[in-house]
Amino acid sequence: MTVAHASRTVPASGMAAAIAALRANGLRISTARRVALEALFAADGPATVEELAAGIEGRLPESDVASLYRNLETLEQLGLVRHLHAGHGAGRYVLSGQAPAGFVACERCGGFEPLSAEAVAAIRVLVAAETGYEPGFTHFPIVGRCVACRELSEEAQGHVHE
Repeated sequence: MTVAHASRTVPASGMAAAIAALRANGLRISTARRVALEALFAADGPATVEELAAGIEGRLPESDVASLYRNLETLEQLGLVRHLHAGHGAGRYVLSGQAPAGFVACERCGGFEPLSAEAVAAIRVLVAAETGYEPGFTHFPIVGRCVACRELSEEAQGHVHE
């Protein structure tokens, strides 16, 4: 099982704040780190390494996947970036300050949607009351079937029983 880093969250409102956080932690501002941060700031939400390396649909220069993985790992350890899984498929990366409280993911189509902090808090209370566990939803989503996939499944079942 992949386990999330237990690092603190360092939200950065922009490139200047992210660069300041890197410098405050004694890290160099390499071109590769700058490109990784620019891609994360340009992304519309959690993005795969492949999407980031491709320059977010051509909006930024392409970058090397291996270098990007190394830099994302460093940025995650620092707390600037959060790595998460949203259903089946590749992990996704998002700036810590832009990361939603959690996700729901469809086990059938692979779609995913962010959850509000209020929804996650309510779910945490229920899980803790039932199990004693303090659940975390920042690395893995709550998995089920989306409305569209449920409707497709119900239609298919209806046709089978007619």
